[in-house]
Amino acid sequence: MRRIGFGAMQLAGPGAFGPPRDRDAAADVLRKAVELGVNHIDTAQYYGPDVVNELIRAALAPYPEDLVLVSKVGAARDGTGRWLPALEPEQLRAGVQANLRSLGVDRLDAVNLRLMDGGQAFDEQLDAMIALRDEGLIAGIGLSNVSREQLVHAVQRTEIVCVQNALNLLARESLPLLRECQELGIAFVPFFPLGSAFGGVNRLLTHPDLIAVAERLEAQPSQVALAWLLELGPHVLLIPGTSSLGHLIDNVTTRRVRLDDDARKILDSIGE
Repeated sequence: MRRIGFGAMQLAGPGAFGPPRDRDAAADVLRKAVELGVNHIDTAQYYGPDVVNELIRAALAPYPEDLVLVSKVGAARDGTGRWLPALEPEQLRAGVQANLRSLGVDRLDAVNLRLMDGGQAFDEQLDAMIALRDEGLIAGIGLSNVSREQLVHAVQRTEIVCVQNALNLLARESLPLLRECQELGIAFVPFFPLGSAFGGVNRLLTHPDLIAVAERLEAQPSQVALAWLLELGPHVLLIPGTSSLGHLIDNVTTRRVRLDDDARKILDSIGE
């Protein structure tokens, strides 16, 4: 699996709720991502809900053989778009089944258990995910929004293939977890790698030090921020999301950006 994938959340409407402004343009972004070599798409049935998964299916099915589809369960949306926990075992099963149905597949390559309420009944949730894997509905179990203690407990119970936690130049609380994943041989997939996707001023991409480094390297600030993440370890996989073809091309071509020692020193100091 290539290290730069695509996070599909932003293909839905504002706040990952409702349809996109331009369905054809959203489908074009998905097709272009695959054309550029992306073979890892991160999604969820509750993006929309159903909107993003159905877009992926319409744009890309029949899927390329090497395309890895990763989804998540543990959340739901009400009629106003509010995020709700959906972590009961029967809700996790229903979430996996909804993803299978909307994506039009018999098995998901990986599904992240997304914790929203502090991880109560964590063992029961793990039991549900293990059962779904044993039944062949999912190939691998991931965890999202978890603590180090929860990760350590989970790997004592079963194989964990990936962890998704928020991490970027400004939000570094998950760095110890990233290092733990490297020691355990688990992929770490930072979400919000370019800052929050939910409106307002993006403090990361407008940071003057990041902009200065990007100008010197003749790159986009987003590319430099992603390159910093890639350098944290070979187990780091990126899923930057966008609904813009231009931003998609910038993100995927991040692999061409090389940080020098001066750039690293400045970027490392941003989060201090």
